[in-house]
Amino acid sequence: MQNNDQAAEPPIPAPSSTRRQPIKAYENLDFIHSAYGRHVRVLSEFIEPQHRLGRHHIRNTIVFFGSARLLSAEKAQANLQTAEDIARRLPAANAAKLIEKARRALENSAYYEAARRLASELTLWSKGLPKGTPPYHICSGGGPGIMEAANRGASEAGGVTLGLGISLPYEQTNNAYITEGLSFEFHYFFIRKYWFIYLAKAMIAFPGGFGTMDELFELLTLLQTRKMRKSVPILLYGAKFWNEILNFDVFRKWGLIDDEDIGLFRIVDSVEEARDHIIQSLTELHLQNTSPDPKP
Repeated sequence: MQNNDQAAEPPIPAPSSTRRQPIKAYENLDFIHSAYGRHVRVLSEFIEPQHRLGRHHIRNTIVFFGSARLLSAEKAQANLQTAEDIARRLPAANAAKLIEKARRALENSAYYEAARRLASELTLWSKGLPKGTPPYHICSGGGPGIMEAANRGASEAGGVTLGLGISLPYEQTNNAYITEGLSFEFHYFFIRKYWFIYLAKAMIAFPGGFGTMDELFELLTLLQTRKMRKSVPILLYGAKFWNEILNFDVFRKWGLIDDEDIGLFRIVDSVEEARDHIIQSLTELHLQNTSPDPKP
């Protein structure tokens, strides 16, 4: 018995009758982009990044998550100036809202600059590791905001940095700070998540929306359930934001998580604290241990 998806599936258009030779299956784009070709597309998003990452010798990543909407201090300051100029020609109520939004963006730009600096300092630390030690590369979701800040900081420090982008109907293209050849664009969220987590040796989550929460809880769940056997230090940057947006003590109070689950992450409030904790954790977990890393 067919399910609804199978029953509703339109037939694959036949190759053009003007073609003299039969078309190879992998060259038949009508097939590749059909529901029947989905397995091929999924495998491609698994195998092609594996091939490319291997060519660039990418083994360890430090993953940055956070909002795509946060601006650099320079851009936020320029936007505030523009808003103030426009506000002079608006009714008082509309002007106040416009200025408030621009000022909030400027305040939040501190997170962009913190991510940029943290990525830079971690890259410099990695570049200073003993010869033959596999380096740690900054990895982001490829887009603007915190993602751009992370790739930008790593690039400014002279590091190789990668971005795992996702095709969305209304959002950004990948940022310009990703190393050539390491800018990816995924169609399937679940394959993109795999590549985020598989190579990750640490994760830093900056303030963000649904996407940031999705990635954070995905990783927390894998660690809590021990479906991932490696240890991955998780930092939540910005106590003011995280303590307001998520109350983990309520989870514990209701008996929905255990006391030790709170130890799966750490809230930090400065670049120095984040940098030192990550370096110490990676040194203890990997650099002082010559045995192979356990599989994720």
